[in-house]
Amino acid sequence: MAKGLGNIMKQAQVMQQKMARVQQELEDKQVEASAGGGMVTAVVNGKQQLLSLNIEKGVVDPEDVEMLQDLVVAAVNEAIKKSQDMMQEEMNKVTGGLNIPGLF
Repeated sequence: MAKGLGNIMKQAQVMQQKMARVQQELEDKQVEASAGGGMVTAVVNGKQQLLSLNIEKGVVDPEDVEMLQDLVVAAVNEAIKKSQDMMQEEMNKVTGGLNIPGLF
């Protein structure tokens, strides 16, 4: 019985190490999303950190700040969603699709 538990603990430790490595690798990966036909573009890394935000001059209208705000929010949210999807996909490779609460 103790030997079986030891094997399970060792497997869990190996999985944890693999997940830590994947999380580190995800920090270096980037996804991009845009809104307004490319007028606003957001780049996010695999840790859902906004790396850059590009706003084309043509979309900057002092009379319509709300539209620009909406485009920024849409681009950033889509980039974050893509980043989360990328993270989920990479973690599924490590966990074999197991949904382990609290790991990510």
